[in-house]
Amino acid sequence: MDNQTEVSKFILLGLSSLQGLQQFLFMLFSLLYLSSLLGNVAIVTVVICEPRLRIPMYLFLCNLSCLDIFYSTVTIPKMLAGFLWGHQGISYTGCLSQLHFFHFLGSSEALLLAVMAYDRFVAICHPLRYSLIMSPRACLLLAAAAWVTGFLHALMHTVMTSWLHFCGPNHIHHFFCDTKPLVRLACNSNQLNLRLLSIITGSMAIGPFVFILFSYLYIFSFLRLKVQSRQGRRKSFSTCISHLTVVALLYVPVIFNYVPPSSGSSPRQDMIATLMYNVVTSVLNPLIYTLRNAEVKRALKRRLFSRQLLVQKMFCLAACVG
Repeated sequence: MDNQTEVSKFILLGLSSLQGLQQFLFMLFSLLYLSSLLGNVAIVTVVICEPRLRIPMYLFLCNLSCLDIFYSTVTIPKMLAGFLWGHQGISYTGCLSQLHFFHFLGSSEALLLAVMAYDRFVAICHPLRYSLIMSPRACLLLAAAAWVTGFLHALMHTVMTSWLHFCGPNHIHHFFCDTKPLVRLACNSNQLNLRLLSIITGSMAIGPFVFILFSYLYIFSFLRLKVQSRQGRRKSFSTCISHLTVVALLYVPVIFNYVPPSSGSSPRQDMIATLMYNVVTSVLNPLIYTLRNAEVKRALKRRLFSRQLLVQKMFCLAACVG
C-alpha cells in the first residue's frame, strides 16, 4: 500500500440516486442473489453427493458454481446495503480487496469456461481417448491453472492500483470498486493502469472467447459429418448450446466493458455491462445447466425430493413444533 495515500475512504454512488427506486432495486437484487446462492449451492451439493456425476464435466461445473457463489458475494451484499442506507462508504483497503477478488473470480471463471469447452471437444470428438486425456490429474491441473492465472491477473491490477496516489475526490461512480472508475480518481497518471486493463484484461476475455468459438465450430462440424445417431447428436448439441449460452452472457459484456478505449465509455454503460456478467450469469448458470441437462435434473430430484428425505424433513418439522 502507498503510505502517502490521503484518501482513506471511498463513497460508492451505486446504481441509482432516486429514492423511489431503492426499495424496488433492493427486492429485485435480493431475489437474484438468493436465487444464485440456492441454485449454485444445489449444484455443488449434488455433484459432491452423487457418484454418477463425479466425471470431469460435472467437476468443472462444480468449480463454476463455486466461482459464481463467491463472485456475486463480492459485490451484491455491499450493493444491497447501499439500497437500504444510501451511498456506502468503503475503506481504501476494503476497496482494493473488493477489486482484487472481483478480477480474481471473474477471470478464473472466464478461463474455466474455456477449460469446459476443451473438455466437451475431447469428449465429443475423441471419445475413445477421453479417459486418457481428461484424467483426474489433468482435470485437477486445468482447474488449478484457471484459479491460479485468475489470481495472478487480479494481483497485477491490485498492485498497480495500490501504487496510485488518491487525494480526492473520493466518489466512485459504480456499485463496487472496479478498476476503471477507481483509477480515474487518481491524482497521478493512470494511463498505464488503463492500458493494462484494456490489453491484459481484454486479452483474458478475447483469448478464451475465440478458443471457445473455434472449439464449438469444430464440434458442430464433427457432429454434422461424423455422428449418424440423431439422439446422440441431439444430446451433444444440447450440452454445447447450454455452454455457449453461458459464454455469450459472460464474454460479450466483458469485452464491451474492457476492450474499447476507457475514455469512450460511460459509468452507466459500465455498470449495466457489469450487472450482466456479475449478477445475471451467476443466476442463470444453474438454470441453464439443470434445465438442459437430464442427468443433473434426475440427480436433483433424487437428492432434494426423494421420499426418504421428505420423511426426514417431516419428522424434523414435527420435532421442532413439538
